[in-house]
Amino acid sequence: MAPIIFTKVQLHLFTQAVFKKCGLNPADSILAADVLLAADLRGIDSHGVARLSGYVRLWESGRINMKAQPKILHQTPSTATLDADEGLGLIIAPGAMELAIEKATQVGTGWVAVQNSSHFGIAAFHAMLALPHDMIGICMTNASPLVAPTYSKERMLGTNPVCIAVPAKNQQPFIIDMATSNAANGKLEISSRLQKPVPDGWVQTTDGRGSTDADELKKGGSLLPLGGHKGYGLGAAVDILSAVLSGANYGPWVPPFVSFLAPLDNLPGKGIGHFIGAMRIDAFRPADNFKKHMDQWILRFKDAQRTDPQQEVLIPGEPEYRMTIEREKNGIPLNENVVKNLQELALKLALTL
Repeated sequence: MAPIIFTKVQLHLFTQAVFKKCGLNPADSILAADVLLAADLRGIDSHGVARLSGYVRLWESGRINMKAQPKILHQTPSTATLDADEGLGLIIAPGAMELAIEKATQVGTGWVAVQNSSHFGIAAFHAMLALPHDMIGICMTNASPLVAPTYSKERMLGTNPVCIAVPAKNQQPFIIDMATSNAANGKLEISSRLQKPVPDGWVQTTDGRGSTDADELKKGGSLLPLGGHKGYGLGAAVDILSAVLSGANYGPWVPPFVSFLAPLDNLPGKGIGHFIGAMRIDAFRPADNFKKHMDQWILRFKDAQRTDPQQEVLIPGEPEYRMTIEREKNGIPLNENVVKNLQELALKLALTL
């Protein structure tokens, strides 16, 4: 069946209404909807409104505090550690980036380690908040353990994404937003909804054999790290910076996103962790000069010799930028299973989709 098309406004208003029903204040409901819709507009369908019911279930199970009052536990002129008070990561992460930007404005760079948070949507949204300030934004988070270390069959790490956003002058910004596993869990969820197999190298069975079953994780299997040992190392670094540094849970102790699985006992930290930073460009060189050179960098890479004359060389972030333009104009396509899920959510909360 063909996808069902919704406008950005339709989905944004519905998402706001859902978060308000959960007790989030109006301003934060708008921000949370902004984060989810940014994912759908950029073509990251796994992290958009398809996740909405998951946040609601976590709230219903008492694992997200919609009235959270984050507090700074420790800070210096350029750093801070933030306790998110079990808040919604979609709200906590932008707040942490604003704090990082404030510190960078004062002293050149700002770094915020966050504990006691929850899933924060796409990392790109938070990292990109630094761009209008002529700053480079960096954002990463740990996540539910689904990834096995190289040569292991045990789930020990999350998909642990990292994003770096770099402004340019006349070109679109450079935005690298990637999981440290071969694929994000959301891509498996999309394949499962479409009843399609996943590529070799994405997942393995409980006994460590390769699989193309999109539902392998539901059977106890695990995701594989990006590029083997290198991706394992990168995912581990994200876990350490996001959680060991902040005082959040790490490795196999990170609380699961799904509400039907309870967190483990004897946790070493609090909630999920993020690590967020902003670097003022003019703390290193004049911003305008840097951005001119970023334009040159981008244009030269786009002009690189092609292996296929019909295949463009694109800059990280460019496909998502193009998708945003297309979906702003023509609407956001949702899989029928996602629409059914949203309709069930609307019925439960006495809302209209």
